[in-house]
Amino acid sequence: MALDLQEIVEQAADLLGAPATLEDRDFHLVAYAAHGDTIDPVRMDSILHRRATGAVRARFERHGIARATGPVRIPADAALGQLARLCLPVRWNNVTYGYLWLLDDRQRITDPQAARAMPLCERAGLLMARQARERDDLGWKVADLLSTHPDVRTQAADDLTDAGAADTPLTVAVLRTPSPEPLNPWLLPHSVLATVWQRDHVLLLPAGNAPAALARARRLLEERNAPVQTGVYSPCPTLDDVHEGWLRARVAARTAAPGETRDWTSLGVLRLLRTAGDEALAQTTQTPGTERLLQHRDLAATARTYLDLAGNVQETAKTLNIHRQTLYHRLRRIEELTSLTLTDGQDRLTLHLALTLAPHLA
Repeated sequence: MALDLQEIVEQAADLLGAPATLEDRDFHLVAYAAHGDTIDPVRMDSILHRRATGAVRARFERHGIARATGPVRIPADAALGQLARLCLPVRWNNVTYGYLWLLDDRQRITDPQAARAMPLCERAGLLMARQARERDDLGWKVADLLSTHPDVRTQAADDLTDAGAADTPLTVAVLRTPSPEPLNPWLLPHSVLATVWQRDHVLLLPAGNAPAALARARRLLEERNAPVQTGVYSPCPTLDDVHEGWLRARVAARTAAPGETRDWTSLGVLRLLRTAGDEALAQTTQTPGTERLLQHRDLAATARTYLDLAGNVQETAKTLNIHRQTLYHRLRRIEELTSLTLTDGQDRLTLHLALTLAPHLA
């Protein structure tokens, strides 16, 4: 009977009588198994944060683990509270896919015992190689769904359907970070299809469990201290609709604040960002007067608040924490700058649209 990676790690821990941790070659946590209560800060951080730090990775790689074909002993470092451990490379076809770590501060694991565990590492290497290949292949297919070429999108949809890789309807999600951050695929459900496209993470999630899977993906990025802007579009009825769903989810992510998730259906007039480029929208919605107003941040904020509150003077003054006479003075100044009349419905619409879109236009 085939073993999964968690079962392999548990067998290794039982076989060698030591706590075991399996990480991929980028030091992302894949699975772990306890054996007694032995632990050190490195193991604890790996479990809590689902990855080892860059400093830990550099320290361990100095022992040649990336090229090793057999067990490597890592000595203790008392200054760091690090216990000695045994590293068993997880390899397949001469490629290292990860590392099986066993805490062994007293070197109780003998060389013959370590050798008996290597077949488990080979089995893990085969599974990780297969999963890496499958995820890479599926990632390329998801990227093809986002192509500008209709024939490429159609072929990708057919291939994913034939492979039974996506259950529709779907939720399309875009996760945006200030700089490209890796997203550990081992920690996402197998039902989630993911790719990186135009510097964003694009996820296709089964609509039924989308919130939980999306929250997990966000946490994986946020654990790297990366603020995440998230946009979603749902339901996406078929794979043929993913391209449009991605464009809409991308707009939602663009309008989200760091740490916020926005749904396309809640964007209101901001959905205009999907219809045209920034320059065209700016030319269409801005006037010389609104451009002058935008140079006065306090007045622009006052106008936006006043219009958001449907022209309610009392609520606007309360929200801005200013006196009504101060508000009236600002409103007159706003009319002077914009050459718009705030008692005229069309002028109010022009101003409100310009102020709403302006923060999102490059």
